[in-house]
Amino acid sequence: MLKISSRAKAPGQGKALVPPTRDWPHAPVHRLSSHGLYMVTSATLRKEHLFSTDAKLSLLESHLLTLAKNYQWQLEAWAVFVNHYHFVARAHPDARPLDGFLNQLHSDTARSLNQLDQSAGREVWFNFWDTKLTYERSYLARLNYVHQNAVKHGLVKVANQYPWCSAAWFERTASPAAVKTIYSFKTDKLNIHMMTTDAFI
Repeated sequence: MLKISSRAKAPGQGKALVPPTRDWPHAPVHRLSSHGLYMVTSATLRKEHLFSTDAKLSLLESHLLTLAKNYQWQLEAWAVFVNHYHFVARAHPDARPLDGFLNQLHSDTARSLNQLDQSAGREVWFNFWDTKLTYERSYLARLNYVHQNAVKHGLVKVANQYPWCSAAWFERTASPAAVKTIYSFKTDKLNIHMMTTDAFI
């Protein structure tokens, strides 16, 4: 199991420190959009723990944040792990296609990871699955699912202590009422593709 680095404070000691170099998204708006709102899940090939260090997790998160901005997709929740990731994002009116965004994310992170590991040509990603969100309760529950996913996997006791997810950012940028509302949605009955077991950690 991945060990959390010293960048994440122990539960009960307040919010995690924010690395200054991240390209943080704008504050989320938390409402359905006619331009498209999706949850995306992807896993490494054979669920291998390829992003197994702080540096590799930061590499994946950094690429995700930067490419989302470049492709004009507003991230509203995300979480990256040693062998999979989730995010919820909405399309801006001029957003470029989601599949192009994800294909570049996978090709760029695979290339960078393989350079680090000196494993040229290794296949890193298996596939991705996207779900268009059209019902408000489903959307809000999936936001909570992604924010809380590190807790689900037993990596931290409080979501905002996991450095490679959106929980701490969400709590800083959203109103207290929005945080309370979204965190109140139950996630135990959600049918998230490939996420019905704990095999990913």
